[in-house]
Amino acid sequence: MSSWRKSEPTAADADTDLSVALSLALSTGPWSQQSEDGQRRRRVRTAREGGRPVTSARYVHGYSAREAGRLSDQANTLAALLHQGTAYPPGSRVLEAGCGTGAQTVHLVASSPQAHIVAVDTSESSLALARERVTARAPGANVEWRRADLFDLPYGDGEFDHLFVCFVLEHLPEPRRALAGLRRLLRPGGTVTVIEGDHGSVFFHPDSAPAHAVVETQVRLQSTGRGDALIGRRLHPLLTEAGYAGVDVRPLTVYADGNRPDLVQGFTRDTFIAMYELIRDDVLAAGLMTRADWDRGIADLHRTAEPGGTFHYTYFKAVGVAPGAAV
Repeated sequence: MSSWRKSEPTAADADTDLSVALSLALSTGPWSQQSEDGQRRRRVRTAREGGRPVTSARYVHGYSAREAGRLSDQANTLAALLHQGTAYPPGSRVLEAGCGTGAQTVHLVASSPQAHIVAVDTSESSLALARERVTARAPGANVEWRRADLFDLPYGDGEFDHLFVCFVLEHLPEPRRALAGLRRLLRPGGTVTVIEGDHGSVFFHPDSAPAHAVVETQVRLQSTGRGDALIGRRLHPLLTEAGYAGVDVRPLTVYADGNRPDLVQGFTRDTFIAMYELIRDDVLAAGLMTRADWDRGIADLHRTAEPGGTFHYTYFKAVGVAPGAAV
């Protein structure tokens, strides 16, 4: 994986590298400015020792241009699936917590062009790229960009009508606390929409024990940073315990086979398998697999994208309501 860029990214970089992507982690704290090598050393150390890193959150895939491109492929391939049923009324105030470089913001603007979207992230460079990207895709879009920490947002109680949180909670050590803090920003009757994946939902053909072992390595790496790659199954209890009412969770299944070549390429290859190829060095350095076992497992995953192969993954989309009478 390439190192974190010393210069600020530009929209041209995004076009060249397909680096329009959601920054999945809210990069809280000083770790977000560290080099890729430094982040890798921390991941390896904590994986070996079974301990917890000093930082409060960590994004296991790093911030390379290749990872940004992978996330862009994911956002665009799954836009119809993930954003179905999500459209906000004209004039409503919507907070997107953890907007990253704007991959999901683009789709929020497309589905709710007359809503006022406040997109928040802790990374200044990500916000700059997000602003450029959204401006290029939707000139005049009603988006306000703000650098802020998830646990210290500069907004008052009940200031928003809706919240949108996508691929963020899995990287936080205290997702319930984050959700509870966000709830105070909602007006009574306002909604929160949360989307997360669950790596326990993966199955494929041809089946392969080495391939499943590769899939498990991300679960293990993410847990060393106090994240949870299996968080999708927990959305209902997390939102309920955080004080939201009427929580409804829907599974969103991605199934790719020979009749769906767009998903075979856009999801199986470019989103899922590419995600694992990016963490190979971390996995091997941490001793989670041998190089031979890793190579065999990755090769078997690639076979699921060949003729006769199939692949399945489930995302979970939850909607909850802030208690109190709607206004």
